[in-house]
Amino acid sequence: MTLRNLEGRHALVTGGGTGIGRAIAEALRDAGAAVTVTGRRREKLAEVAGCTPVVMDVASETSVMEGVAEARAANGPVTICVANAGIAEGRSLRDTDAEFWRRMMAINLDGCFHTFRACIPDMLSEEWGRAIAISSIAGLKGLRGGAAYTASKHGMIGLVRGLAADFVGKPLTINAICPGYVETAIVDENLIRIMERTGKSEAEAMALMQGANPHNRLIAPEEVASLALWLCSDGAASVHGQALQISGGEF
Repeated sequence: MTLRNLEGRHALVTGGGTGIGRAIAEALRDAGAAVTVTGRRREKLAEVAGCTPVVMDVASETSVMEGVAEARAANGPVTICVANAGIAEGRSLRDTDAEFWRRMMAINLDGCFHTFRACIPDMLSEEWGRAIAISSIAGLKGLRGGAAYTASKHGMIGLVRGLAADFVGKPLTINAICPGYVETAIVDENLIRIMERTGKSEAEAMALMQGANPHNRLIAPEEVASLALWLCSDGAASVHGQALQISGGEF
């Protein structure tokens, strides 16, 4: 894919201030797109050079509608939408109360729905679009000790497939990316939880997470960004309604 092939496109990336979202935002920026990064912490968004920061809470429909309107006013219609904002935390069924369950769904699943619903009309009016949900390998299999997270990520893939069926034949594609364990702040947080829960050393806890990826290493955020960038290319124009794994050999 040639550099700067996305000139004239406006990309919106939720959770774009850190981790996977930031890597995707920077890749889209470098490919020529005007990029809006959204999140709840303006100071983190402001660190993403060359992108427009918009404070937005994906769990709130009102916040998403207002945030997308602000992004549209700054950079034009949204033709690339990356629903990346999310949380990851494992809890046993006993410890999963209704508040925890609802928070997980509100941010991961509802947030994806709100974001797609606000952006897809722009793609239809512009007659070109790419909608990408950042799900997880947990969206394709059960994650032990993480039923709520697993359900939210399965739900994102169901949403992608349902919307893909609705918009088949239209000038846009809708897909999900399903990473394994990625080297982000979420992994750092999980590292602490594993150590507290199991009594393992930091090295042992890290080895446990690395070993969850079949190639026995953490995935770089830039690897996920490369896949997102490819989905935005003309070469991926017929890739629609798919859940693409980037997990080091998970089957």
